[in-house]
Amino acid sequence: MVSMKEIAKRCNVSVATVSKALNGYTDIGDATRKLILKTASEAGYLPNSSARALKTKRTYNIGVLFEDEAMSGLTHDYFNHVLDSFKNAAEEKGYDITFASRSISGQNMSYYEHCRYRGVDGVVMACVDFETDEVQELVRSDLPVVAIDHVFDGKISVVSNNYQGMETLVSYVADCGHTKIAYIHGENTSVTKARLSAFYRTLLHRNIVVPDEYVLQSSYRDSDLAAELTAELLSLPEPPTCIFYPDDYAAMGGINAIREMGRRIPEDISVVGYDGIDIARILDPKLTTLCQDTKMIGKLAAQKLIELIETPRTTVIDKYTVDGILFKGASVKKLRSTRIA
Repeated sequence: MVSMKEIAKRCNVSVATVSKALNGYTDIGDATRKLILKTASEAGYLPNSSARALKTKRTYNIGVLFEDEAMSGLTHDYFNHVLDSFKNAAEEKGYDITFASRSISGQNMSYYEHCRYRGVDGVVMACVDFETDEVQELVRSDLPVVAIDHVFDGKISVVSNNYQGMETLVSYVADCGHTKIAYIHGENTSVTKARLSAFYRTLLHRNIVVPDEYVLQSSYRDSDLAAELTAELLSLPEPPTCIFYPDDYAAMGGINAIREMGRRIPEDISVVGYDGIDIARILDPKLTTLCQDTKMIGKLAAQKLIELIETPRTTVIDKYTVDGILFKGASVKKLRSTRIA
């Protein structure tokens, strides 16, 4: 295996200069750094991770805490895109990722114990029950932590702007002339609370009042329950003209129920999703939804966690919010047009 000493000899520089170039230090000339990196690449140089850890006091390994209650794993339409973006951004900075779990070879341990066992430099948390004792233990530990779509006091969080997203969707539907608007929402989480607040406040600003029976609790990514609740809404003496769903996947269950009842979309009933997953764009009709910027969310979470690992004293601890974009689709009927561009 090619050593740093050999690379230094080929580039006519010191071993210390080679080490700085390979470890991303900026106190060497750009031309020298490029020469060293090119030479190392052509020679097939691979750094020894153990040796690097001894020198830098870091393992260049990031823990990922991801435990979907629906057990969908990395098939989760929203979080798989977020984590893929996180992985790519972390790898660009030379970091590997390890998924944290509560067991190794059949031995039970906490998330914190697993992260310590793997020697991770920091942890990103997404789609977990943030209130459990084990997650709280990790949050209170000395490990750098970044949360996605949840806010902890004194910790960095990267969140999709759920208030802005729901406000945008409700405004669009209201502009289409709808006043009988129902909302099948997800579990009682911070995400749901933000969306519900935006839902009611935007309707209030439009002088639209919805009855309590129009707002029902379901679960995220539960198409079966969404279908049941859709049938319940459409059986009301005065059914809504538009139904909002907690996410695009759940909306598909609602769409199936609507069609089984002999109704047409959007002629007889309008539907709205949330997330902007790929299949929403190929449905017939295309689903009106709010596309969350999963690429930016994942990238920003990686950037902030690496900053916290490498420069903890100067990293700003804050909540970073990422806006989504409306995809109008064709699943909302225009009863009248008011403000739509």
